[in-house]
Amino acid sequence: MKDNIFADIIDTKGLFIDKEVLRHTYKPSKLPHRDEEVKIMRYNLVEALKGHIPSNMILYGVSGAGKTAVTQFICSQLEEMGQNIDRFVNPVFINCRKIDTQYRVLAHLGNSLLEDYENDDIPFTGWPTDKVFSELIRRMDRLGGVHIIVLDEIDHLVKKSGDDLLYNLTNLNAELKKARCSVIGISNDLKFTEYLDSRVQSRLGQEDIIFNPYNAAQLQDILRMRSKKGISKGALGKGVIELCAGMAAQEHGDARRALNLLRVSTEKAEQSGDTEVIERHVRIAQNQIECDQITPVIRSLPSQQKLVLFAVLRNEKHGLKNIATGEVFELYKQACKNFGSNILTSRRITTLLSELDTLGLITAKTVSNGRYGRTKMINSCIPNSIDPMEIMIEAEDMMIAVDNGKYRFQAKI
Repeated sequence: MKDNIFADIIDTKGLFIDKEVLRHTYKPSKLPHRDEEVKIMRYNLVEALKGHIPSNMILYGVSGAGKTAVTQFICSQLEEMGQNIDRFVNPVFINCRKIDTQYRVLAHLGNSLLEDYENDDIPFTGWPTDKVFSELIRRMDRLGGVHIIVLDEIDHLVKKSGDDLLYNLTNLNAELKKARCSVIGISNDLKFTEYLDSRVQSRLGQEDIIFNPYNAAQLQDILRMRSKKGISKGALGKGVIELCAGMAAQEHGDARRALNLLRVSTEKAEQSGDTEVIERHVRIAQNQIECDQITPVIRSLPSQQKLVLFAVLRNEKHGLKNIATGEVFELYKQACKNFGSNILTSRRITTLLSELDTLGLITAKTVSNGRYGRTKMINSCIPNSIDPMEIMIEAEDMMIAVDNGKYRFQAKI
């Protein structure tokens, strides 16, 4: 036992009381600075406890603004009250980034309604969609009550698979006889309804709620509340919470980001054998988080996307901002020639730039130049602490030599 590598650290007293409290998946009993949003949702969803149909809702806001946490909190309270007064209320959460087709969503909903003694799952694939839909209606009516369908990251589903699913879900109440249904969509994209048919828009967006980003002071309150339960008393040095909150507030007021910073900072202090978390640990944590998020994405890019990203980064390194598509294309062609790669058309490069924008590696804003047409103004989103060139080179097992302002690509030997 003494030879086990964990023997000398398993009983070591660390800086954490409960690390899970500092993860965004933790479900707190209180939600600071979201009283107004809770009030609006509570007023609407109480109809489910009366046996009526709550209005469908869309919750908008940037990532980390508390949309999912608030919805989970309210739905758990709703379900609990339903049990207390013998009213069946059934919230079902679906992450549309993971379950992203109409068939899979309907199958997941239907399988969530199986009784404990049943084993007749709707198959992962193979049934006609109308059969899955009919089976879902049958199971909802068999259970009765009010079903709250929560579609998290609904914009991802709509952009990938269209709005047929939403049309069918918002039409469920016309088919149900003994049950009722309400749909809550959660979106990071304020403009995602532009992808919807007007009939779906009117049915789904009966109640819209905007979740504004947290400011630095609000994030401090959240971190202080969580740290009291998650981190040992006296372990946080002066200014640590303020720095974590300030960094996250600069990036759209993301509470998840703030919590990750505080948790990783404490981990860094603990790993170093320090008894107090200080600002230096926060800076180290910031660099690690940025690398952990960006590095795998860049490494996994196809070679053509790497060349396009390289062209953007090289233009920026020469001091350019708001880079036009044409400037990217010219440097991309030069890179392709030196690397011995096929040169894609400018239209295809525009598509690749849009994909890089979706991945969050660049911003590509379309602007009009009047009679000269439209172009994209491009800037990278890669933090200064990361050298993306090294990541791209490592992934392709190549190196980039720069001689007198010319770029030469050559394979490693």
